[in-house]
Amino acid sequence: MALEKIVVPEFGEVQTITVVDVFISAGDKVEVETSLIALESEKAVMEIPSPFAGVIKEVLIKENDTIVSGDLIALIETTDSGNVADSFSPVEIKEENLTFHATPSVRGYAREHGIDLSTVTPSGLNGRILLEDLQTTAMPSDMRVLDPPLEDFSKYGETEEAALGRIQKISGSHLYRSWITIPHVTHFDEADITGLESFRKKLNGELKEGEIRLSILVFIIKAVSVVLKEFPHFNCSLLPGGEKILLKKYYHIGIAVDTPQGLVVPVLKDVDRKGLRQIRTELNQLSSSARKGKLAIPDIQGATFTISSLGGIGGTGFTPIVNGPQVAVL
Repeated sequence: MALEKIVVPEFGEVQTITVVDVFISAGDKVEVETSLIALESEKAVMEIPSPFAGVIKEVLIKENDTIVSGDLIALIETTDSGNVADSFSPVEIKEENLTFHATPSVRGYAREHGIDLSTVTPSGLNGRILLEDLQTTAMPSDMRVLDPPLEDFSKYGETEEAALGRIQKISGSHLYRSWITIPHVTHFDEADITGLESFRKKLNGELKEGEIRLSILVFIIKAVSVVLKEFPHFNCSLLPGGEKILLKKYYHIGIAVDTPQGLVVPVLKDVDRKGLRQIRTELNQLSSSARKGKLAIPDIQGATFTISSLGGIGGTGFTPIVNGPQVAVL
């Protein structure tokens, strides 16, 4: 047996993140992959699994703590010496007064635009202020959308209230803000894909038994990366102030996935550098992880463009919501 440290893993672009739930306490026995804590970023809630099997000796964080990569989560007396936890150096972050729950990037946006956080109505979990909340606050009052009063429907018959899940709350809030802050114009068109479908069937016919088949979506993802290079203004973001755009020279495609927990958008990185079979494999892995609630935070970061596909349901077309701060969605 040995006493090991369990630390907050690396989250890529995310510097600080909030603890929204702690599942363990001192004395608990855990196995490898047992969920220890739940963390909330601005886009998702993720659970952190244990890298060891053993007995928790001490829990060093609590709910609502703001933490960074490298912070200690717990001390564990291990029963499996074969697993070794990664070691990270804590990142020093100078936080402001935490009376208002907001990430440093949100606080920076508030300072830049002269927004008093005390005037902002939070829509995130545990009263957290999101960037979209600030953008709504900065809108002229006559452009804001207020919740209408809700009628008492129980007078007409039996009703039941059902709580939204965490992911549903986060994605719902984000999509709502995007809908009211980004002008949406939808273009519908039809394309003859007879040749593409024949090519797809030919490639699938060459696959070995047990290999994952190529879907039409795989071809669309690859085609989008080519088109974005030709039309770079669809691969950009509008900078604060509305006077400049940020053109991105990388092509990370988000794929909207409907899961039992709610809508999530895992991201395929550097699609322009990958072949169809690699895209197919990564798409299958990310979609499976999304439905199982096993996505890591880097899996949902960095998208420059999003594809929302209802191909599995059917229909002729629909109007998706732009996944801000992106400027377009297919």
